[in-house]
Amino acid sequence: MKTNQMKNQIQIKKVLFFSLCFLLTSIISAQNLESKIDEILKAQFKSNETGVSALVAKKGNVLYRKAFGKANLELDVNMKPENVFEVGSITKQFTAVSILMLLEEGKLSLEDDITKFIPDYPTKGKQITVHHLLTHTSGIKSYTSMRKFSEVMTIDESPLKFIDFFKNEPMDFEPGEQYKYNNSGYFILGYIVEKVSGMSYPKFVEERIFKKLNMNSSYYGSHTRLIKNRATGYQKRNEEFVNAQYISLTLPYAAGSIMSNVDDMLQWQTAISNNTLVQKETIDKAFTNYTLNNGKKINYGYGWSFNEINGVPTIEHGGAIPGYRSMGVYVQSEDVYVIIFSNCGNQSPTNTAIKIAGLAINKPFSKGKSEVSLSKEEQQKWVGAYKFEDGGIRVITMENNQLYSQREGSSSKFKIYPTSPNNFSFEDGFYTYKFSEKKGKKTAIFQNRIKKEKGIHMSNQS
Repeated sequence: MKTNQMKNQIQIKKVLFFSLCFLLTSIISAQNLESKIDEILKAQFKSNETGVSALVAKKGNVLYRKAFGKANLELDVNMKPENVFEVGSITKQFTAVSILMLLEEGKLSLEDDITKFIPDYPTKGKQITVHHLLTHTSGIKSYTSMRKFSEVMTIDESPLKFIDFFKNEPMDFEPGEQYKYNNSGYFILGYIVEKVSGMSYPKFVEERIFKKLNMNSSYYGSHTRLIKNRATGYQKRNEEFVNAQYISLTLPYAAGSIMSNVDDMLQWQTAISNNTLVQKETIDKAFTNYTLNNGKKINYGYGWSFNEINGVPTIEHGGAIPGYRSMGVYVQSEDVYVIIFSNCGNQSPTNTAIKIAGLAINKPFSKGKSEVSLSKEEQQKWVGAYKFEDGGIRVITMENNQLYSQREGSSSKFKIYPTSPNNFSFEDGFYTYKFSEKKGKKTAIFQNRIKKEKGIHMSNQS
């Protein structure tokens, strides 16, 4: 009997020991993640400048929730996670789900022509559907790309009146022929929500989404409404911060006028993952990678885009509106969500959010480390200035057998490390160069996981 008791006690002690080891390992891992995220955010957002609010969650549990910098520079108010930001184009998620909610209620079809809702819309004989609007494949001119938009951006307009502003513009392409990011399409979707539901778009999202999900710090944007914890928006001009340019929030509308904070955005993502607002088969329509008429995938669904982090698929969207930038990344396979808001139009959190998501799923971008050893001569051959497709010039220099990259006009230069004789990685592993030489002509491909640019060698630089 005593022997059995002793065995049980030993077994219990073993279980407790391994449980304690697991707990300690988890705590250490969480602390390491926290310090790494701190390092990334502090490198971009300074304590005495505009700020950032960031949240990272896994399986609905918050792993990281912090803010840095200032919510208001003039009053010297520190940023905090509760601060409310204009989220810009992340609004498109809410618009897309609003359309899907009405779809489930049988009030519209994704194949409905837009003339069903706006009878006098000049489609020029083309069939432009709700699906085309959702996927940026309608061919309608995006009003934010029109030069005359700057002349009206401070004026309050009703949705139908503002549709008149852009509806007679020539179409960019035939419906379904191309993908071209388009704010006009989502503006029209907002009007369709109003027409079908009998509620204004602001009332629809506030009553049927925010209240239902207890998103108590989320609003349809307003400059006059008193909004608790509102972070002030800024721009940077000539190295100085200024208050952001004014824009009437009746104009971004269903394409970009929502305000929220990181806590509410986690509630939003959780509701999407749990099919709280619509059924799974309905929300799956938002996460389908649609194709053009020729079968080519567009890497966009309804209100979300598709990408990857070191081979792991992601669902993402960012936002930009005067004074604010935002980025949300969801890694479905790991149930990891990263949301970051910035109150400066020049301080994009996009790459930062992607790097942090990579850390959270244990797929970090490798830090500056040479995978191969190259001689001075092998590295020297890539030294020079390269002109890229965007008109920018990047200069590759060598100091003490170390290559550096510096964009012309910038005071910052960055170490690049060889991963092969032709490939080089930046210190953060996020940006890379691929050099090549053919018939004496050198080229460089500069890229991150989103953007790829080709540069042509111009001249040697010492």
